[in-house]
Amino acid sequence: MAESIVPLARLDVSPTDKRSSGWHGLVFMIATEAALFVYLLFSYYFLASQSAGPWPSSGAPSLAVALPSTFVLLASSGAAQWGVMGIERGRSSRLAMGLGLALALGIGFTGLQLWEWAHKTFTPATDVYGSLYFTITGVHLLHVAVGLLILAFLLVWTLMGRFTKARHEHITLGVYYWHFVDVVWLAVFTTFYLTPRLG
Repeated sequence: MAESIVPLARLDVSPTDKRSSGWHGLVFMIATEAALFVYLLFSYYFLASQSAGPWPSSGAPSLAVALPSTFVLLASSGAAQWGVMGIERGRSSRLAMGLGLALALGIGFTGLQLWEWAHKTFTPATDVYGSLYFTITGVHLLHVAVGLLILAFLLVWTLMGRFTKARHEHITLGVYYWHFVDVVWLAVFTTFYLTPRLG
């Protein structure tokens, strides 16, 4: 019986013209995580509406750290997208620069958040507001940490030459997750820093 001979070659492991299972998995994961933040933020607004006194009792929080850190996080998202646009044109060096800059800015955002935590005049045990603040910003910071890990792995793989103009879905999906983290922060920032100023 004759045997078929298959030439030894690298097999393609991801699709080039259709949505992959990874893309669908990311969409469903983001939907799940978005629902989590909707529940958390709903609890904030519900408890704020039930408050008899001023909310928060210490007055609207300062924007001195939160506003600059917001711009830092948005800049990191822009840098990551700039990198994606680079690999779409076959420029892996631009991808590496974009991911490196996004990673550095994301670490900067994390540092600013931790600094602000350390200088808060309240704790999670102070009152309901304090508990909500540290819980919700803490859950977001956990997502930032996951996003930074993803960016770090993507940067290492980029430097190893794993991505090309035709094969870079991992990059696209990882950056989509990072954009999601940024969008969630805008909701958290609006909730804790802007709505108290609206009365």
